[in-house]
Amino acid sequence: MAEAILEVRELVKHYPLTQGLLFKKQVGAVKAVDGVSFALAAGETLGIVGESGCGKSTVAKMLVNLERPTAGQIMYKGEDLTRMSGRALKAVRRNIQMVFQDPYTSLNPRMTVGDIIGEPYEIHPEVAPKGDRRRKVQDLLDVVGLNPEYINRYPHQFSGGQRQRIGIARGLALRPQIIVADEPVSALDVSVQAQVVNLLDRLQSEFSLSYVFIAHDLSIVRHISDRVGVMYLGRIVEIGRDEQIYDHPTHPYTQALLSAVPVPDPSARKHRERIILTGDVPSPANPPSGCRFRTRCWKARERCAQEVPLLAVPAEFRHVEGPAHHPSACHFAEEKRVVPPAG
Repeated sequence: MAEAILEVRELVKHYPLTQGLLFKKQVGAVKAVDGVSFALAAGETLGIVGESGCGKSTVAKMLVNLERPTAGQIMYKGEDLTRMSGRALKAVRRNIQMVFQDPYTSLNPRMTVGDIIGEPYEIHPEVAPKGDRRRKVQDLLDVVGLNPEYINRYPHQFSGGQRQRIGIARGLALRPQIIVADEPVSALDVSVQAQVVNLLDRLQSEFSLSYVFIAHDLSIVRHISDRVGVMYLGRIVEIGRDEQIYDHPTHPYTQALLSAVPVPDPSARKHRERIILTGDVPSPANPPSGCRFRTRCWKARERCAQEVPLLAVPAEFRHVEGPAHHPSACHFAEEKRVVPPAG
């Protein structure tokens, strides 16, 4: 991989659980993110997938400093964002922007489109002189496929897909190097999803952007991502190039996720392996010991309860280049896949 522009090291976010009304005492913690590490290269798209509640959005918020991590590092070009504050942090935050999940609640209904997209210039006036801001906003509207004459309209006058384009234009206003897209198409119709994903793809080439693309739809992630990280209960359990993850998954959870992706071809559907997981996702306030997936895994053994698996290339493939040569947090990832009976 090319030199990393962003590097996340053992990122942790725990939310305290308290008891009592007056004298609140911490009695535990919700371990939303518990030791996540990954790197992002310039011009790359890293997709992060997983079930709802696995910690994807919490990671996204920490990357843009909407949440402060409990522990760990977020390195941007060699500087640790978690140790920065004040003017130094403000200057760096220009380069990492976010596109939010819900285009209906992420735009202020009392502000015009021009004010929404131009608001970053109020915070960073050095980016655009005051007299030039209207033109810049209209240029951004044109870039994302909206009529520049819509600058004085309000969010309620747009469809969901158009509102998400406005959110993307706002994210581009400061010419960032990294955009964190937190499920940017999950609230949109399928036909509109394709338009927004194609827009993001085009903008990446046009503006030399790097993306952290968070989603639960694996087909969309495959379309846009260069590499994919799979999260389960606050941790990344497998990460690799898109063809490695989709064609040669080694972690049982990844295999189960992929088996649930709809297949339009009826003949192909008959021959696919379907994995039905049993049990519920454990609570992040009380995760299982050892491997967090072991309570739902058909490969689970005594070692899985006692030892936390490292996110590493399985021993069998460590010295051999090939599709399975990518990190997986499973003690038995090198074993031949055995699909449990459905139901």
